[in-house]
Amino acid sequence: MNREPLQTMELARRMRIQALHMVHRARASHISSALSICDIVAVLYGQVLRLNPDQPAWALRDRFILSKGHACVAIYAALAETGFFPEEDLLSYGRDHSDLMNHISHKVAGVEFSTGSLGHGLPFGVGKALAAKKRTASWRTFVLLSDGEWGEGSNWEAMLFAAHHGLDNLVAIVDYNKLQSLTSVANTLGLEPLADKFSAFGWSVREVYGHDHAALAQELSQAPWESGKPSILIAHTTKGKGVSFMENTIEWHYRSPDELQLSQALAELGEGLVNT
Repeated sequence: MNREPLQTMELARRMRIQALHMVHRARASHISSALSICDIVAVLYGQVLRLNPDQPAWALRDRFILSKGHACVAIYAALAETGFFPEEDLLSYGRDHSDLMNHISHKVAGVEFSTGSLGHGLPFGVGKALAAKKRTASWRTFVLLSDGEWGEGSNWEAMLFAAHHGLDNLVAIVDYNKLQSLTSVANTLGLEPLADKFSAFGWSVREVYGHDHAALAQELSQAPWESGKPSILIAHTTKGKGVSFMENTIEWHYRSPDELQLSQALAELGEGLVNT
C-alpha cells in the first residue's frame, strides 16, 4: 500500500490523535515517546514496508519490530489506520484482558514481537534477518529503537553479529529525541559521537530529521545503502512532537493528559478532521 508523503503526513496526524485518546482513556503514560516516532512509523507503514493487512502473517511481509515497546500506542494506531484491525479496538487499550497491552504485544495482528525491557528488539531483529538470509528470502527486517536503549550491551553485541554476518537485509532506526524518562540522554549516558560508533561497528550509517517524511521515505526506501552491510538511520526527533506543551518536556514521559490537556492537544492536531 503506497502513499505519497502528504498522505503519510495525514496518517501521522491521525496516529497522534488516536495515541492521545488511548493514553488519556487508559490513564497510561509514554505519550511523548509515542509522539516522537509517529512520523517515522507513518512513513514505514504508509510507504516503505511490504505488508498485507488482510494477511498479517503473509510469508513475504517485511518484519517490523518496535524495540521501544513502551511507545506501542503509535504502532497500534498505525495498524488500525492501515486496516490490520478495526479502529474501535483501540478503545480497549490498557484495559484488563485486552490484547492491546501497555507495552507492545505480539497478540495483536501485525505485531511481530512483544517488547518492554529495552535492548531486546535489535537482537531479535538480527535473528530474523539472519533467518531470511539463510532461507534466501526477500523480506527485510526493520527495528525502531530509542536512544536510551544504547546503554544496553545486548544492542552492541547484536551490532557486531549483524556486521559479521553481512546482514544487509536489516535496517535499524534510532529515535534520537535525546530525552529519557527522568533526564536527558547526555546526562544519563552520553552517546556521542554516535554515528562514528555505528560506523566503527561495521554498519552503514545515515542521519535525517526524523519528522521530514520525504527524507525518511528516501532513506528507508533505498536501504540497504551498502551491499553486505546492515543499515542504521539516526533520526533526530523531538520528544512529544506535535503537541506544543509536550515537546522536549521530561514530565510527559510518564504523565497522562487530563481532560483540558487532551482538549488542548487535540485542538493543535485538528482533531475534528478525524473520527476518534
